[in-house]
Amino acid sequence: MTNYQGAIIETPPTAARYLSYTIKPDADPRSTIASLQAFIDPDQIVVGFGQSLINILNENVPGLTDFPVISGDGFDVPSTPAALWCWLCADDHGELITRTHKLEKILAPAFKRIELTEAFRYKEGRDLSGYIDGTENPEGETAFDVAFVKGAGKDMDGSSFVAVQKWAHNLTHLKSMPQAEQDNIIGRRLSDNEEIEDAPLSAHVKRTAQESFSPEAFLLRRSMPWSERQREGLMFVAFGCSTDAFATQLHRMCGKDDGISDAIFRFTRPVSGAYYWCPPVENGKLNLMQIGIHA
Repeated sequence: MTNYQGAIIETPPTAARYLSYTIKPDADPRSTIASLQAFIDPDQIVVGFGQSLINILNENVPGLTDFPVISGDGFDVPSTPAALWCWLCADDHGELITRTHKLEKILAPAFKRIELTEAFRYKEGRDLSGYIDGTENPEGETAFDVAFVKGAGKDMDGSSFVAVQKWAHNLTHLKSMPQAEQDNIIGRRLSDNEEIEDAPLSAHVKRTAQESFSPEAFLLRRSMPWSERQREGLMFVAFGCSTDAFATQLHRMCGKDDGISDAIFRFTRPVSGAYYWCPPVENGKLNLMQIGIHA
């Protein structure tokens, strides 16, 4: 049996929903979390707990920190934490609706939904800009090493930390640029996904090259495009054995290392940001012993 939430390691599904929740005033979430534990299939729904939920339980998850608030040249990176985060994965949108109703019935006694974002796979893993997302994702055993905690004890091993940001794109502005300029923003050619060696230092690929940090800052990205009304963008979702790699990359993207901001801020902005702890699995169920919830 695996000790991790299986949907984390799988290829992102055809369709998905991201839901976040706050705790209702004066609610004790313990019994509700126990009911959630019995309901969740870790191969179909990824669950993450935020710091406010850990606090109300009077427990501790080593490594879970507050999401950073950072300002750059003309942009802000917000922190919008929630108590509970769920990523529902399916290849059928109707199934997502069914699972959502079941999930929210279970959560209703203690949790109130504050966000629901529909997401989808686009052209075999591309962002709506047309560029492939996650080209340098680790694979095989390296992916497991990057994504999951090891050597921290049974109730932590197999868990993961996830950084979640909702980015809103201005695709009209991006597509008004010459193709070469778009490519230099990303640092790869749209035509063949090859990295541009002489791209500007502001190119996204150069800002986030995982092997260029010391220590190396590898993440397992599981991002998906989203669209609602007249807005669209990318749900950036990245799993790691800690939050360190993401924080390091974000710091450089915002120009805090050398004063050079990531060029993607020319056409997109993050409108939310949070860290969550995704607990491990034991016997096919979430292992919540670390936060004092017994099966």
